Amino acid sequence: MKYRIEHTTTYAYATPVDLASHMLHLSPRAIPGQLVVASELICEPQPSRTNLAQDHFGNNVAWMFLDRRHDLFSVTLKAEVDVHFAPPPAADRTPAWEDVVSMASEGGQRSWQEAEFVFDSPMLPFEPAAGAYAARSFPPGQAILAGLLDLNGRIRKDFSFKPGVTNVQTTVAKVLSQRAGVCQDFTHLMIAGLRAIGLPARYVSGYLRTRPPIGQPARRGADQSHAWVGAWLGPEFGWVDLDPTNDLVVRDEHVVLAWGRDYGDISPVRGVILGGGRHSVTVGVDLEALER
Repeated sequence: MKYRIEHTTTYAYATPVDLASHMLHLSPRAIPGQLVVASELICEPQPSRTNLAQDHFGNNVAWMFLDRRHDLFSVTLKAEVDVHFAPPPAADRTPAWEDVVSMASEGGQRSWQEAEFVFDSPMLPFEPAAGAYAARSFPPGQAILAGLLDLNGRIRKDFSFKPGVTNVQTTVAKVLSQRAGVCQDFTHLMIAGLRAIGLPARYVSGYLRTRPPIGQPARRGADQSHAWVGAWLGPEFGWVDLDPTNDLVVRDEHVVLAWGRDYGDISPVRGVILGGGRHSVTVGVDLEALER
C-alpha cells in the first residue's frame, strides 16, 4: 500500500526564543517491506544549520539549529512510502518462548543486537506486575508467536482507549491500575511485560491508516502519530511488529518512523531553547492511502 504523509508539529511561544537546537525523529526508515519514495522536512523559521545522520538504532535523525529570534517553530514532514511487510510465520513453527529467552540471554553472534532490548530503559524500569500480566500468555512450552498474539489481544480487550487520562510520564504501574490509556501506554505495558520475562521487545513509532479497509472496525489511535511493539522471535524468524492498541499484526496499515528502547529514545521532536516562556504545541497528521 502506498501512503502520502503530512505531519506538522507547531510550537507557539509566549515570548520570543533567541536560540534553539532541536533533534527530530520524523523521517521514515527504509527497511525491508517499506520503501521510502520521497521524504523532506520543512521548517519555519529556516534553520541556520541542519545535520542529518543516524542514531544508535539506525533511525534517521535531523539536528536543527536556529539562531534567529522567533515566537513560532513549525516542522512538517512530507513523505511518500510504499509499505507491504511480509506476513508472520505460522505461530506453531516459531520456537518455544523459553528458547528465545535463552538465546537472548546468551548474546553472542546470534543475538547481540537483540539482547539490549531485554534490559530496563529510562522510561521502562522493571515492573513485576507487568511481568505477571504478560506471563499468563506464556505457559511452559508455548510457541513464542502464539504467546505474543495472545498478549496482543488481551491488552486490546482488557484496556480502554481513553485520550487525556495519561501523559508521557505515566508509569506502566499506573496504566495497569487504571486499565486505560493510549497507544504509547499499551506499547510500554507490553514491552515491560515481555522484558520482565526475558523476551526482547522494542518501541516502534510511526503512523496508522486512519480509515481501515471496508468492513473492518475503526482503528484506535489513528488521529496523530502511533506506537506499537517490535518483538523478537529468535534468529530464524527475526522481528515481528504487533499493535496492542488494535490487536493487529503490522502488515500494510502502518508506516514505520523509528524504533528504540522506549518513547524517550525516539520522541518526534525534542530540544533546548533559550527564551520562549510558556508554550503550546499542536500536532496534525494526515496519512492518505494512494492507489498502487
